[in-house]
This record gives sequence, structure tokens and C-alpha cells, in this order.
Amino acid sequence: MSNLYTAQAVATGGRSGTTTSSDGRMTLNLSVPTEMGGDGGPGTNPEQLFALGYAACFQGALGVVARRQKIELTDDSTITARVGLEKKGLGFGLDIELVGHFPGLSTEQAEGLMHAAHAVCPYSTATQGNADVRLSVV
Repeated sequence: MSNLYTAQAVATGGRSGTTTSSDGRMTLNLSVPTEMGGDGGPGTNPEQLFALGYAACFQGALGVVARRQKIELTDDSTITARVGLEKKGLGFGLDIELVGHFPGLSTEQAEGLMHAAHAVCPYSTATQGNADVRLSVV
């Protein structure tokens, strides 16, 4: 297996600090949500960042499997990723839901694409056996 690309970021100050990509394209302020006892400041948080990445990656995987199956996705197809933080014993875990919206496809086609994409998406592979990931279509 060969590595196609490696992203790198540095975080300082944990959930109330900053994170910066190694190429300097992104520097983000982080804030702890009020639901987690934080100040709910204007920064983002790791769960939002994970949701952004997962939604984009999964949408890419959908494109791959749709092309393989000769199914055309419309430009207004979307993936919504919901990422929750939950208490698991003494630690924490992620609770994830991916919701697909595919205008023009039957529910059966859309669900089939979601499951096929879940089998090839790197985020799905990484979470397999580590987080509950629910798939649905609207």
C-alpha cells in the first residue's frame, strides 16, 4: 500500500486553542461548546472539523461508486454528516450519522450507493469498529 497524500496540522491549547495546517492554508480558532461546559466562543471544534471532513470525503466516495455503477449524480446531491461526542466508560467516542440527498434517484438506488460508498470511504474505514455510523437517505 502506498501513501497518496499526507495532511499535517499542529494544535496548540487543545479544545480552546488554535490549529494550523502545515501548508499555512488554514488557521482555525477553537472553542468548547456550551453543551460541553465551555464558553461557546466563536471558534470551531474537533467534532465540526471531523463532520466537515467526513461529509466531503464521503461525497467523494459516492462519486467513485456512482461512476463504477454508471449512475449519474446531480450537482445538488449532498451528504450531511452529524458527529456527536458521547461518553464511553471512562473515555469518549463518536456518534456519527451520514444523511444522503440524491434528487432523481430511487430510495433503493440511494441506499445502495450509501452502503457502497461506506465500504470505500477512508473515514468509514477508519471508524469501522470504533464508532457507530448510521446511514440514511432523505
